[in-house]
Amino acid sequence: MNSEERQRLDDWAAHLSSELGIASDEFRAAMDVEGILDLAGVAAHTVIRPAAPVTTFLVGYAAGLAAAAGTDPSSAMRSADALSRAALAAASNAGQAAAAAAPPPAVSSSDLAPESAAPSGSAPSGSAE
Repeated sequence: MNSEERQRLDDWAAHLSSELGIASDEFRAAMDVEGILDLAGVAAHTVIRPAAPVTTFLVGYAAGLAAAAGTDPSSAMRSADALSRAALAAASNAGQAAAAAAPPPAVSSSDLAPESAAPSGSAPSGSAE
């Protein structure tokens, strides 16, 4: 993300937080844009793309509950990040194991010798004249 995009995102987040009644000092202290974007990316690649906004919503909700209870709201993000990364690693390992266990694709003689390799003037084997 370039500096103009980052500024637009920061402006939007500040405006939205204000409209939602989130105090700007509280917001700025808890906001980790890079961490949120990274978490969304991991969730999207681990599950499916729509998991990104769902994950970030749930983390935000959990962070709000934590803040209301007087505990560290960033713990929700750390927990979700650890869970997402573990799922991504498990999916990657499962894909590697499946690829290693799969037999090599079958190769037929037609895959090895293209039809143009037949001597000119001769009919390919098995064809009717």
